[in-house]
Amino acid sequence: MFSNIEWLFFDIGSTIIDERLAYQHRLQELAECANVSYQEVQTQALSFYRQNEKGDSKTAKLYSVPVPKWHPEDEILFPDAVECLKTLSRTYKMGIFANQSPGTQNRLREHGILEYFSLIIASAEEGVSKPDPRIFELALAKSGCSPNHGIMIGDRIDNDIVPANLLGMHTIWIKQGFGQYWQIARDVEQADYVVSSLGELCEIL
Repeated sequence: MFSNIEWLFFDIGSTIIDERLAYQHRLQELAECANVSYQEVQTQALSFYRQNEKGDSKTAKLYSVPVPKWHPEDEILFPDAVECLKTLSRTYKMGIFANQSPGTQNRLREHGILEYFSLIIASAEEGVSKPDPRIFELALAKSGCSPNHGIMIGDRIDNDIVPANLLGMHTIWIKQGFGQYWQIARDVEQADYVVSSLGELCEIL
């Protein structure tokens, strides 16, 4: 499906890193703070995600409580991540650009996957966050990749797919995490390809 591809650019959260336990932890703390059941909070959050809203923050606002802190210790690699990245790195140059707190390279090193990436662009270090097109332009400039020779791979339609499409990049939506509930409403939200796992991604690249 793709030709003349030189670079693969990955998001991190819910793309390479499984954040389900971290989100469960956040919603559990939100429920405790709001003095309601976890099931009620989870149902409400899912309802917001299905409306293309950020479910955790919207639910916290609904109950008039602060959004609980993120627990990075709950993050784990998707089980097919290492094998997929190892396989793809034999054919493509690979980069990361993601909305992340400081220390992205160290976290990738701790997960044992830093070696597969030639470029790391993280919002905390660069002072610009997705979906701002400047972080995409920065990644393309630093990699020396023209938009039509790169593929953006991410779980978020708003943060990953739309800005990449607008720049003329190829796009793959990986339907993992809460991003899978996004309802496509506009042409610019359509990814070139949709997969449900990193294993499936390896099958098409």
